[in-house]
Amino acid sequence: MKYIKVPNSDLNASEISLGCMRISGMSNPEISTLCHTALDEGINFFDHADIYGGGQSEAKFAEALDMNPRLREKMLLQTKCGIRQGSFDFSKEHILEAVDGSLKRLRTDYVDVLLLHRPDALVEPEEVAEAFDILEASGKVKYFGVSNQNPMQIELLKKFVKQKLIFNQLQFSITNTGMIDAGINVNMEIDQSIVRDGSILDYCRLHDITIQPWSPFQYGFFEGVFLDNPKFPKLNETINRIAAAYGVTNTAIAIAWILRHPARMQPIIGTTNPQRVKDSCQASNFTLTRQEWYEIYLAAGNKLP
Repeated sequence: MKYIKVPNSDLNASEISLGCMRISGMSNPEISTLCHTALDEGINFFDHADIYGGGQSEAKFAEALDMNPRLREKMLLQTKCGIRQGSFDFSKEHILEAVDGSLKRLRTDYVDVLLLHRPDALVEPEEVAEAFDILEASGKVKYFGVSNQNPMQIELLKKFVKQKLIFNQLQFSITNTGMIDAGINVNMEIDQSIVRDGSILDYCRLHDITIQPWSPFQYGFFEGVFLDNPKFPKLNETINRIAAAYGVTNTAIAIAWILRHPARMQPIIGTTNPQRVKDSCQASNFTLTRQEWYEIYLAAGNKLP
C-alpha cells in the first residue's frame, strides 16, 4: 500500500480508504474480518458518518473491533456530520452535538478528520467557525473538510474558518466523470462541455484539497455496479483485458484508474467483501499508462474532441 502525505496536515494516509456506510447490517465477526483485512492490506484510513446506519455503523465498528488505545493508534478515523432527517444542519449546536455522539459511538477521544456532510443551504459560516474552533481547542477533532461542495461554497467557509479544509468528498468513478469531462471538452458546444461543479477538480488541486472519490464502482447515483454489468459490455471488455495484462482483477483496475489521475485522490471503497478489499488494494502496486487510462475513459462511452 502506498501512502499520501495529506497536504496541510501531518496525516500519512493510505491512498485507499475503507468506507463504513454499509456495515451496520453486518455481524460483529464479519465487521472484524472486514476491517482487519483492510488493516492487513495497509489501509489505515476509515471513513464514517453519524448518519450511516442511524449511528449504528460507528457503534458496531468500535464494538466489533473492541476499540482500544493500541488499535486506535493504527487508524486514522474520519467522520461526517450535517445530515438530519429531512434537512441539513451546519449550526454550531448540531456540529458539536454530532461530534460528541460520534466520539461516544466510536469509543475514542478524538477523530482525525471531520467533514461537513453535503452543503447546508442555510449555513451560517460564522457558526461553523465557532464550532471548529471549539472542537480543535478541545482536541476532539484534528483536521476538517467538506463533502460534495463547490469552489464558492468552500470559499465562503474559508472566509470565516481559520482551519485548513483538507478534504472534499466527491462522486467520481469510471462511469461518473463529470469532474473531468468539461475540462476535456473546453470550448465545445456539447453537453459534456458544461461546467456543472465550478471546476471543483482544478480548484481542489490549486488549493491543496485532497479529493476523496466515493462510490468508485457505482454508475449513476447508487444505480448499481458497472463491473461485470451487461449494460457496459465494451467497458468491461476493456477493463478485463487490461486486468489480465497486469494479472489483477477488474476491481483493481477500477481503483487504479482513479489513482492514475495526478490530483492524487484517495478513493473510498465501500465494499463489505474482504476479498474485494484485497482486490482493491492491488491497485496500489501498479500504475496504468496514459494510453490505458484514456482507453478506459473512451470505453465508458466518452468521446474526445
